[in-house]
Amino acid sequence: MAENANPVASPSEIAVDDRFTVVIVGGGAAGITVAAQLHRRRPNLAIAVVEPSTTHAYQPGWTLVGAGVMSLAQTLRQEGGLIPEGVDWIRDRVVSFEPDANTVTLGSGRKLGYRRLVVCPGLQLDWDKIEGLPETLGRNGVTSNYSRETCAYTWQCIESLEGGTALFTQPPMPIKCAGAPQKIVYLAADHWRKRGTLHRTQVEFSLAGDVLFGVPYFVPALQKQMDYYGAHLHFKENLIRVDGAKREATFQRVGTDETVTRKFDMLHVTPPQSAPDFIKSSPLANAAGWVDVDPATLRHVKYEFIFGLGDVVGTSNAKTAAAARVQAPVVVDNLLASLDGRPIGAQYDGYGACPLTVSYGKVVLAEFLYGGKPAPSFPYDQRKPSRFAWMLKTQGFPRLYWQAMLKGIDVKVPHKAIKAD
Repeated sequence: MAENANPVASPSEIAVDDRFTVVIVGGGAAGITVAAQLHRRRPNLAIAVVEPSTTHAYQPGWTLVGAGVMSLAQTLRQEGGLIPEGVDWIRDRVVSFEPDANTVTLGSGRKLGYRRLVVCPGLQLDWDKIEGLPETLGRNGVTSNYSRETCAYTWQCIESLEGGTALFTQPPMPIKCAGAPQKIVYLAADHWRKRGTLHRTQVEFSLAGDVLFGVPYFVPALQKQMDYYGAHLHFKENLIRVDGAKREATFQRVGTDETVTRKFDMLHVTPPQSAPDFIKSSPLANAAGWVDVDPATLRHVKYEFIFGLGDVVGTSNAKTAAAARVQAPVVVDNLLASLDGRPIGAQYDGYGACPLTVSYGKVVLAEFLYGGKPAPSFPYDQRKPSRFAWMLKTQGFPRLYWQAMLKGIDVKVPHKAIKAD
């Protein structure tokens, strides 16, 4: 749709502190990738990235940090060094959106005007929704790979455990990287197996859902790994309380008032997750609080000059860095078409990828589209644990992230839906 179709006041009538052609809310994987691709294609565009954090994290690496394979420092970079040259970095946070006026307001009170807005601030981790967790996280054997502060502590807990009970949890969906809660189950159990202590370690995995993985095609292969390690699965159990001093975790059986309390020697927690509060309270949110975009074009369903991608959007794809990598060129193509007054045509197929680390040295590489359709990129049965996929997880994907994705290089890895047998 042509830009002059917008019914709002003209830019000259709106009181703003700064104006940009494109404002990007969020400087994580999605935001930096979009900024870099836009700048490569249209170097003269006035682009601003609004991001308060000064450190950028490659979060897919935190599972490997928790397993002693990668150091935390290897997953971190200075945010300023990743902002493309020629793109403005605004170290502030958005507190409100005024989509009818094409403006956003920052925490400092500064107001930014835009011609197009890209919303990709990620999601928030709701640690405080589990009673007692914030007070004990990072000590008493309570840890999480979802926290920069504690993912290294996960490895300390695994390495020091000589036996006893190790609990792992997964909250209700959606969460980012839905496979991560079970990745560390496999790696911890494999470490204890190799050390000869698995036989005296009770490994328990409690999931709020009723399936091990959301894509049925991969479930038998993953269940086989759980059985191999002797892990006990508890479906429809949601962690609601932790007593670190007593080393007790309390779970509620989903759909009932019934609770069960278990003792632990180690507890790995995946926290509940939701859209950031400033998104939930905004006119951009759907009923569940996520940014309401068309699942194919990634343009907002109501506001034609707003696009969204990454973990914050209310689409049904897996919330992974791989999804953001495939979403970014769709947003860029459609945003530029919108600026040019051309029809938008790029479409996102729901691609997501989850490299499930089923042991040290082997990965089940799950790739899939909307509807859970398997969509492999490589010519082998990706349900089988693979050393090749381990190399991708530990070496290939980090390089792809730092050296291509965040630099705006659109590396197209072809994937194609296959029939699930």
